[in-house]
Amino acid sequence: MATVLVVDDEPIVREVVVRYLAHEGFETIQAADGVAARVAIARQSPDLVVLDVMLPGTDGLELCRWIRSRSELPVIMLTARG
Repeated sequence: MATVLVVDDEPIVREVVVRYLAHEGFETIQAADGVAARVAIARQSPDLVVLDVMLPGTDGLELCRWIRSRSELPVIMLTARG
């Protein structure tokens, strides 16, 4: 079973995404910011990251660059930007 890390600072967004993923049979990990996401990636080796672009502190683009510099881990970006 694939594990998906959902990174978003809005709890309701994380909850909705996690619910959909769980319904489809995925295991999920959650993180509210870039620091927690880095820890989750290092400790739990997810198969995919669903990543919000607008995170506090380390934004999603910076975190994506960090991920890409270390691995081929797939990343799906989420954004509320218009």
